[in-house]
Order: sequence, then C-alpha cells, then structure tokens
Amino acid sequence: MDTNPADQRSKAHHRAFERLHTAGGTAYVSEGEGDPLVLIHGVGMRLEAWAPQIAYFSTTRRVIAVDMPGHGGSDKLPEGSRLEDFVAWFGRFLDDIEIDAATIAGHSMGAMISGGAAATMGNRIHGVGYLNGVYRRDPQAKAAVLARAASIKTDGVDKDGPLQRWFGDDADSVHARSLTKSWLEMVDPEGYAVAYTAFADGDETYAGRWPDVQCPALFLTGSGDPNSTPEMARQMAALAPKGSVAIVEGHRHMVNLTAPDTVNDLLAQWLGKKG
Repeated sequence: MDTNPADQRSKAHHRAFERLHTAGGTAYVSEGEGDPLVLIHGVGMRLEAWAPQIAYFSTTRRVIAVDMPGHGGSDKLPEGSRLEDFVAWFGRFLDDIEIDAATIAGHSMGAMISGGAAATMGNRIHGVGYLNGVYRRDPQAKAAVLARAASIKTDGVDKDGPLQRWFGDDADSVHARSLTKSWLEMVDPEGYAVAYTAFADGDETYAGRWPDVQCPALFLTGSGDPNSTPEMARQMAALAPKGSVAIVEGHRHMVNLTAPDTVNDLLAQWLGKKG
C-alpha cells in the first residue's frame, strides 16, 4: 500500500477524469455527495488543475469541477465575449446541472467569474473562494496584460511566459510546472484568446461590487504571486462584509497545485467556519 504523501499527491495530479456534458456544451465532473462545491479553473488550464481539491473535498461534499468555455471539453464563447458573458455562462451551467445554490471557488480567471457570480446571483451563491484573483491592476500591470492579450492573434498561445510568472525553481513547483505546460500545449488557441481577452479587460468589471457581496468570501493567494498579489487579496477582503484573507508563504500563482495540502487545509477551515 502506497502511503507516501508525495506519491499520493502525484497520483492525484495525474488523474484522468471522465467528463459529463451539459446540453449547453459545457464539460464537467461531479464526485462525492452533499453540499455542492463548484470549482472554476483559470485561462489556459482545464478541470484537472483542481485534482488535489477534488480528491480531498469529495469525501465530505459534492464537488463539481467545470471546464471553462473553450477549454478542456467545453464549447467556446463567441469572439468578443467579456467577463460578464463568462459569468452568464456560469449561471446557465448551474441551471443545466440543476444546482439551485452552491459554494464556489475559482482560480485566476475562474476567481473573476466566481466574484462576478457572487456579485450578481444573490442567495444562489453561499460562499466564494477567490484564489489568486486580480483586483484593480495598476497601470503598468494593466498595460502588460493587455499587450499579452493583443499578441495572441499573431503569436499564438504563450507557453513560456506563464510558466516563468507562475512558478519558482523550488522542488514543489517542478511537477506542477510540467502539468501546467502540458495543459497550455493542449488548449484551443481560439478559446484561449477569447478567455484571455476577457481576463485582461475584466479586472474592473466587478471590482466595485465586493461591499454588496453578503456571502462569506475567502481571498487566497501566494506571497510571491506577482500579478494576483497579497495586497489585492487584502484590499478585497477589507471591502467584503464577510471577507477573510489567506496568504500561502513561499508560493506563486498555482498555489492549489504547488501547495495542495496547505490550500486544502485553508479552504477546509474556511468552509467549516462558513458552514
């Protein structure tokens, strides 16, 4: 019997998931029973990015991980779609799988979708986990992300830039970096372009709505994340009536993969307090 925690995490990361599909063309997995926890990944990723969280939380609740439009097995949204369109897609997805209310957690672009859902769907969202999500980028960061979005049509999907921004050279990052690179290599270029453009232009869309979000909100990021910074997390947590913040020391953007045990513990503590 394999009891090595590192080996168990590696197997969780490598898991193959058999997807279900909604009538609206969205791919997802559903595991476990109980109160629903819905997970939304970031641009360039796929639902497998949540493998450690699916394995951990499906023992106590129903965990639903979804492929964002144009990623994994999900149909694309039209060119020109904005963050609001991704939030509307998420609402249709909940309708399609007959989820009346849920706790949701998103990473990066998925966090922005989750925040939009919390701001616009009222009591349907019981709690929102905002992992490595941006908030009101400064002018320099805004210009950089818009330039990256504009370059996709001519240069294609940038696979090296994200890896350099998202990971350090530490041992915890080696395996996660390899997996992330493989997902970036698999992503549909058109779906990626639509999502990344909405991501680049969407940091202000719901930024002013946090005071209106009445459900518990956890803002979690890595201490070394250069784009979704700890200060952003603290600012949002201060604005949300039931906001709390968690910073994972020594990690960057993909904390749910590079520090899965820590992130799972933090999410579990938050879910316990929320519930």
